[in-house]
Amino acid sequence: MPCNNSGYTDPSTTKGWGLIDFDWSNAKALWAAAKPMNCAELLLKQVQMTTSASPGTTVYVYRNSIKALPWYTTVREKLTNSAYAKWFLNFAPNVTPHVSKCDDNYKPPLCSNFYHDQEQTPEYPHGDGDCTAPSCDVGSVPVGEYIWDPRAWNVSVNGQTLGQWFINDYLFDPTGGANPKVSGFFFDDQWNENGPTEYESHSVLDMGLSKAELTELTNAYWSNMEEVYKEVLVRGKFSWQLLWTGQGNSIHNIAETCPGPLVQKASCAADLRRLCQANSFAQTRFMMYAFTPGKCNMDPSNLAEFEQDLANFLLTRGPYAALGHGWLGCSRKYVFPEALNKDYGEPQELCHETSTGVFQRKWSKAVVQMNCNTWTSSITLN
Repeated sequence: MPCNNSGYTDPSTTKGWGLIDFDWSNAKALWAAAKPMNCAELLLKQVQMTTSASPGTTVYVYRNSIKALPWYTTVREKLTNSAYAKWFLNFAPNVTPHVSKCDDNYKPPLCSNFYHDQEQTPEYPHGDGDCTAPSCDVGSVPVGEYIWDPRAWNVSVNGQTLGQWFINDYLFDPTGGANPKVSGFFFDDQWNENGPTEYESHSVLDMGLSKAELTELTNAYWSNMEEVYKEVLVRGKFSWQLLWTGQGNSIHNIAETCPGPLVQKASCAADLRRLCQANSFAQTRFMMYAFTPGKCNMDPSNLAEFEQDLANFLLTRGPYAALGHGWLGCSRKYVFPEALNKDYGEPQELCHETSTGVFQRKWSKAVVQMNCNTWTSSITLN
């Protein structure tokens, strides 16, 4: 998940990686200054640059599943058209919100009663991305993180429901899934019974949502996303959330944004015994195996346990698998180890325990072994 918020990500820095996902913050210094903002268009430009430099690379783009972000052109068109008001949640009436309804850089101030906060929002002169003078430009609404009402999924405006628009115009527009260079999506954030994730901490109070309404919103959100995931697959695309990173097998147990290695030093033997079974999710799902330690704040240039991670990946991977990094933040230096370019052939068997705590798997061009007792590994090329 590379990201360069000062501009485009240099395609030479992502060569070798087979699957790449670009965050909305990529090239933020460019699109935040645009008038109006054009995040999706610049994401597509990044995809085109990357796939031209690395033909065959699979590239995903960011789409938020609950936040209506007006720096996306398709979203802004609906936010600025009053006919679509039922698709968005509002500030509660007669409540003084903890966030600003207005952009005071405009004279008179530019205000909206649609709920929005400024948590991860470009602002002028400084914010999560800096707008240029005299103010941020997302049309006739103040810049902010707005939010769709998932209960309005089947509400039709001008002959199109929110659900139809979300899939056809938001996901599969020419800057997204309709472009053959875009292979899939990263769907960020979700609803739960505590409220929407990654919003200002008082968002539930500011929208005046009851516990019953939170349950209703959460249930509607997950129902909608099941439809989205199915439609994405039908149209020949994929999403990061459908990867298997160690979670359960339902859509609700979506892939971790910051996954870790599926074989841990402290539980190495138990992990391998489980993952090497023919019916394990490692064999039947698209497995994403992350480098150690795999946390959001790890340094991607420090691969202290790369040898163990590579061996454990080769021991456990099924027909569909990826080895690499989840989200680590913007402007990080990624190291591509040369061992990832080696040809190990095809697996000839499931991994098995040759002696207590020692596991082996034969590949057509290598033999892979992991000794959990000493946390040492070996890959012997034929």
